[in-house]
Formats: sequence, C-alpha cells, structure tokens
Amino acid sequence: MLDSPEISDDEYDSLIRELETMERQYPELITPDSPTQRVGAEPSEAFRPVKHRSRMLSLANAFSFEELTDFFNRISRELDTDKIEFVCELKIDGVAVAIVYENGVYISGATRGDGEVGEDITANIKTIQSLPLRLLTDGELGLLEVRGEAYLSKGQFKQLNEEREEEGLPLFANPRNAAAGSLRQLSPGATAERHLDMLVYALGFSSALSFSGHWETLAFLREAGLKVSNYSRKAASIEEAYGFCKSWQEKRHALPFEIDGVVIKVDSFEQQDILGITSKAPRWAIAYKFPAEQQTTVLRDIELNVGRTGAVTPTAVLDPVVVAGSTVSRATLHNEDEIRRKDIRIGDTVIIQKAGDVIPEIVASIVSKRTGNEREFVMPATCPVCGGDVVRPEGEAVARCVNINCPAVIFEHVQHFASRGAMDIDGLGESVARQLLDKALIRDVADIYYLTKENLLAIEHFADKAADNLFNAIEASKERPLARLLFALGIRHVGAHVAEVLAEHYGSVAALSGASDEELTGIDEIGPRIAESIVDFFGEERNTQVIEKLRCAGVKMEQAVVARPEQRFTGQTFVFTGTMSKMTRSEAEAIVKSMGAKASSSVSKKTAYVVVGEDAGSKYDKAKSLGVKILTEEEFMGLING
Repeated sequence: MLDSPEISDDEYDSLIRELETMERQYPELITPDSPTQRVGAEPSEAFRPVKHRSRMLSLANAFSFEELTDFFNRISRELDTDKIEFVCELKIDGVAVAIVYENGVYISGATRGDGEVGEDITANIKTIQSLPLRLLTDGELGLLEVRGEAYLSKGQFKQLNEEREEEGLPLFANPRNAAAGSLRQLSPGATAERHLDMLVYALGFSSALSFSGHWETLAFLREAGLKVSNYSRKAASIEEAYGFCKSWQEKRHALPFEIDGVVIKVDSFEQQDILGITSKAPRWAIAYKFPAEQQTTVLRDIELNVGRTGAVTPTAVLDPVVVAGSTVSRATLHNEDEIRRKDIRIGDTVIIQKAGDVIPEIVASIVSKRTGNEREFVMPATCPVCGGDVVRPEGEAVARCVNINCPAVIFEHVQHFASRGAMDIDGLGESVARQLLDKALIRDVADIYYLTKENLLAIEHFADKAADNLFNAIEASKERPLARLLFALGIRHVGAHVAEVLAEHYGSVAALSGASDEELTGIDEIGPRIAESIVDFFGEERNTQVIEKLRCAGVKMEQAVVARPEQRFTGQTFVFTGTMSKMTRSEAEAIVKSMGAKASSSVSKKTAYVVVGEDAGSKYDKAKSLGVKILTEEEFMGLING
C-alpha cells in the first residue's frame, strides 16, 4: 500500500547504519543505487517530475551525546575554531516539501523525491490553509524557494484513522505516512479534507536576497508571513544544543504534532560553506534522533484477560523489544474485531508503538513476512478464569464473561474500587487484594469495610504498622466525595467526569438509584447508553446488596446539591476568539457551560454566538461569512447577566 511501512523507523535506521559501516570497510561494494547514496524515494510516475533548483538533502543522524560531540569535534577541526553557534529545531515527523514564490506570489510546490527531482503537487499543497499564497513583504523578492515540513497534527491523524476505520480501510501507521499519502492524492479536494499543516524551516534558493545566517533567515521567513516554528532556539555550544534535545525528548508529547528528534545546524552561512556537503547530507547539520516510538517484533501468542465488567480482552504476547526506552513484551489488542480489522495472526511480524510513551499497541502486521505457519485467533466460548459463558452482546465489540461471581471480575473490581481516582485506599494494592480474596476475607468491595486489624495481620509480610496504616486508610475512605463513590462502584460507561455530573445532579446514591432512563437522558452529557447502564446497574439485586452493606459500614452516600445557574443556553454553542480583557477565555467558556451551553474551538452554521476580543482571527471572518451572531466582550457580559 502507498506510504505503508514494512519495518519500523528504528529498524530502518539500524539497517542503514549497518550498511554504512560495511561500506566504509569495503568501499568497492558501494553501488550508485545503494540506500546510503540516495536522499529519498524515486518520484512517482503519477505526478509530473520537478527538478529542484538546489538539492534537497537528507541529514546524518546522532543517537547519543557522544555522537553529537563527535560531530562538533569534526566541524571544529575543519573550521579551526570552537566558536560555533547552532540553531536547534524540532524535527517534525512529516514530509519535506519545496515551495516556490515569484515576487511574493505562490507558483508551485513539490515533494523532495530523490533530492534532485520531486513530484509536482502544486494544487495539493495549495490546500494547506497555513501556507500563504502571497508573502507579506515589500521590495523585490524575485524567485524564492522555501523548504518546509507538511504534517498532520495528532488530532487530525486520530480523526483520519477513525474515519478510515469506519470505512473499513487500512489505518495509517504514523502521521508521517498519513501526511505523505495525503499530499499524493490525485484529487486536491481529497488532500484538503485531510487538513494538513506546514512549518517552514529553510530557504532553499533566492535570486534576490542574501542573509548572513540561518537564524536571520528564519526571522525573515516569519516576517514574510510563513509559518515558522516558535520552538527553535540558538545554542552557543554543543552542550547547550544537547540540553535542548533532552528537554524536548521529555516533553515532546505536550506538542500538538509528532516529533522524532531535533535538527542541529551551524548558524553561520560562511561556516556552512566551508564545511560543505556530501552526496547525501550537509556536513554542517545533524539530526539527533529520539529513542524509537515504533519497533517490529514477533507476536508469539494471544492471551485473554478478564476485567472488572467481565470484558474479555485479548493481549498480545511479544518477543521482547525496546520501544521508547523501555522493554515491551505485551500489548493490548482491544477486541476480536480489532484483530480481524488489522488482520493480526499468531506468529506475525508486527509493528508496535507506545501511545503517549505509556500503552503498547500493535499498529499493523507485516503481511509480506508471513511464512504460512501463522494462526488466526478465535474468541473462546468460555471464560479462561471461571469457565463461565463468554457472550458478545448484539451491537457491541466486546465479549464478556457473564458470571458475576467470576474471581477475575471481583479482583479487578476491588482494584478499581481502591484506586487513587476512586476511593483511594492507600496500601490496598494488587498483592493485598489477591490475598484478601484468596483467604476469603472479602467477597465483594463492601467487605473491605468490615475487615479487622486481626484480618489484616493475616496478610503476608504485614506487621502491626502496615495493618494499622491500611486499616486507617480504609476508615478515611468512608468520607470520600459522592462522585468518587459513584465512580468506584464500577457502573459501565460511568467515568470520573460522568460521576461528577451525576453527583451534582442527584446528591445521593438513593436518588440516583431511583432515576429512570428518560430522567437520566434529560441531563446534559448523559446519553441513552449511559442511562441504560445506570438503570441496569441499580436493577441488579447483587449491586443493591453491596450498596446497602457500604451504607451500613458508614460509607458516605450523599452530598449537598449545589444550586445550578439558570440553564438559559441549553443546546447552544459559543466560540471565543481574540484576547478578552475582563476574563480569560477559559473562564468565559466555564460560565457558558455552567448555563447549559457548549464551548467550541471552531465556527460552523450551528454556532449560536461568536464572542470577539482584541486581535480576533479567522474565526471572526468565518462567523461573518456564515451569518453567525457576533458579540463584543461587553455584549457578551450583558447577555450572561440577563
């Protein structure tokens, strides 16, 4: 499939480094078509070829401070000075493009291709809203070619894959491949629907302008109206540059787009000219690559785990592999449909990644590496823990063990009940919960509140102090807020936020337990699925028995109902743009939400009001074009004050 990888980025980098080492030892083996002698891929025949005015080069990579130091020592020797200033830029995981302006007017755009010749994607690049079609500068500009990175934001990438999933299409493995596929659509309209963004990072060619260094060039490009990264920094030493790399390696996930490293460039153009370039890369720049976010490995087996709601979740057992700095040997597969959709089989070579550097997941299987010995997975009809029936309700993706006394279900429920976001019982961890259940000291979560100190001393490795601490933690948890209790009960689809909404509206477990479907769905943010789940939960006798035991144990079951502001804007949507003087934008959004409205970041025909502050942007223009009601800050204050 177009722009679909068969190995991870890290594996590719490792193979390239191995080939480079081999070619240094045996130079007679180097061929013109060796990957080490090429910058990128051959341009596609589906697009008209475009010869670049100057070569679009690749970058040499560094994977440690030692390799950065080697780079610095080399260029210091060649320049005969250690007084070198650098520019550090985030290495966006996107697609390199060349944009040409003539006297400030956009005329063409192309992919990097093989570095010499790219693909003409003029119409497709023109759909990128952040790309100006006319530069904001006076004077004779002549012919100007700028280099940039087209990319998909994390939000757009997620939305794109969700849409492809609904349509039954293969998912993109990462934002870079999705961006490449988006730019190479044969219809510009299809590219426009992907909502690409772009950051400009260099000047590739200019017929009329000259600058002394890269930092000065970036300032000009920014003033001309091109989108240039605000995260770039100058560094006076390689140590300072490495500090920049380490800092962004730690906080990279706070960005709205994916990065896989930092590009470090010598700032001075005079020094760049002295250092020169190789056939593939500039000698004056290097890319510091972060530890890989994706890797390839072999899926050896699929095991089943039973959760607190009875959900039977398949988990991949993998050959251990290092991803994002830690060893991964297991990854969730979510459900049977997910396995079918991704065509994952036991024995497959697969690409895995860590979402947000936390949760390992399988991105795709590599079909070309199959041997014929792989086995398809089939969800069993009985629970792997208790032997009870496993049933998949109509319309749901998850299969569940229907035995309410399944030991795995009870164990997971106890873990959830005692967790920090729920009743926060410090000391009641996995090992303690397992022993309490194995020793029959508890049979449900309510039994926790009937434990004595003598019971706790029966736990392995528990002495007086540990028993006292856990006993006191259990007692303290009786006073947790109502919302925490509702969340702890484990009602399906009732997360921490929905629990807050329910606690605020009803004020007690008793009041909530008597609510009907119709009453619940009348509450903002409570849909039919949540309402049905709540009614079903309180309709189950075993659950009401547990709640009664909790009440008798002294667990807090109610709270004062806070009077809510008049819900005058129920069903209406507000959009705020520009800088407000009397309050922050988040404060204004909180006010309208408390009055029943929704706050959105985008304007549509369904928007009720657009509130404009100083320096209002494109949202103001869009509101005017759609005929949406526009309010000044003063008018907004008057509206909410009645």
